[in-house]
Amino acid sequence: MSSFDAVGDLSLHDARRFVQDSLAQADDGELFIEQRQSESLVFDDGKLKGASSDDGMGFGLRAVAGETAAYSHSSELSFSALKRAGDTTDTILRHGRSRLVSDPPQRSNRKLYGDFNPQEMMGFAEKVSLLQRVDAYARGLDSRVRQVSVSLGTDFQDVTIIRPDGELFRDIRPLVRFNVSVTTDNGTLQGQGSDGFGGRALPASYLTEERWKGAVDESLRQALVALEAGAAPAGEMDVLLGPGWPGILLHEAIGHGLEGDFNRKGTSAFAGLMGQRIASDEVSVVDDGTLPDRRGSITIDDEGTASNCTPLIENGILVGYMQDRMNARLMGVKPTGNGRRQSYAHVPMPRMTNTYMLNGKRTPEEILASMKTGIFAKSFGGGQVDITSGKFVFTVTEAYNIEDGKLTRPVKGAILIGAGAEALKKISMVGNDLALDKGIGTCGKQGQGVPVGVGQPTLRINALTVGGTKAAA
Repeated sequence: MSSFDAVGDLSLHDARRFVQDSLAQADDGELFIEQRQSESLVFDDGKLKGASSDDGMGFGLRAVAGETAAYSHSSELSFSALKRAGDTTDTILRHGRSRLVSDPPQRSNRKLYGDFNPQEMMGFAEKVSLLQRVDAYARGLDSRVRQVSVSLGTDFQDVTIIRPDGELFRDIRPLVRFNVSVTTDNGTLQGQGSDGFGGRALPASYLTEERWKGAVDESLRQALVALEAGAAPAGEMDVLLGPGWPGILLHEAIGHGLEGDFNRKGTSAFAGLMGQRIASDEVSVVDDGTLPDRRGSITIDDEGTASNCTPLIENGILVGYMQDRMNARLMGVKPTGNGRRQSYAHVPMPRMTNTYMLNGKRTPEEILASMKTGIFAKSFGGGQVDITSGKFVFTVTEAYNIEDGKLTRPVKGAILIGAGAEALKKISMVGNDLALDKGIGTCGKQGQGVPVGVGQPTLRINALTVGGTKAAA
């Protein structure tokens, strides 16, 4: 990375003066400068099947006036490119500002992941050697292993944000993600399992042998369970959700509906419900970007606002939305540090960081014992969600029948169907075993993807629709 007095061919001194002059009549805006190094490797079928690398930089200049924003970006880091961008953003400033100007971001001394030197990253050969070891370990665990796929992605993002008042903010964000999937075959059936982990760290310190072996062991366990699974029941039934990654349902079906832009525009199922009960008093949800080293954490957001732990639902009452600066200003509230973007080529918008449900008072054993029949959804795969309505369809990758308060046979093919606002009201019991996911989540919104975290304790949801291949008894 370059020195801090210049980025590429762009002098930060000149950039600050330009931003102060060009955005003087704006309600808000910023110059977002990014330098990024990323690499992705895929080891499949005993061979290195894919390897990609990207080393890029660029800037995005945004001017905001009222509800309108002009945005221009370039991969050329030079003062001449910045001046051309200014010609574009100047188009909305000829009408003057709306006078709804929000306060500038407050600085924070908090360090969530520290500063890192990209030269300390693992070399290419070292990464390939690690993936080979993972493959060999997985294949040696059980004779029924037929296929192993391993992937490793690394990302190192250096962000500089210059505000209209000339204030400069900087964040250096490392990111690593490891995934492994295992396919088993017993001669009659095939089973598949997958696991992974990641966070705000560099591979050399994060990819310990204990961690990657644990991921392989878990993937194999899932793949062997799948060999014994029968057909999933279908119909309306009580569902027990496991802790951790099943929080992806909360993220998708409920979290997006609590982002500020959807509520300002009135398109969210939760619009206009602030201060009202939307769930049982056992349900409390936060979005927390301040957790050290977590995948979804950010020291500052992509507008310069320090990240926060933002209460969204407290004991069933809607108490907050996630806000970027523009929506917060227009709604008359404070930004919450949720203004995020995929890269310099994208505008910021309200996005989640680490969104999770807080602990309740029930033990997982107590919740399970309360259920006469139903299914236990331990792990989730893919799904589809309509962000504005909250309607969802999620595939369950590991599930078990529940009979008389006990887990029985594993089942496959289960699909959970519902709507976020309604499912929230059907949560009747919340466990005391809160767990966060292992650091593998990426959230999509309006074509942008950003790293996020999810989590929850064990939950009981009453009368949820389950799609399967076997009719419910």
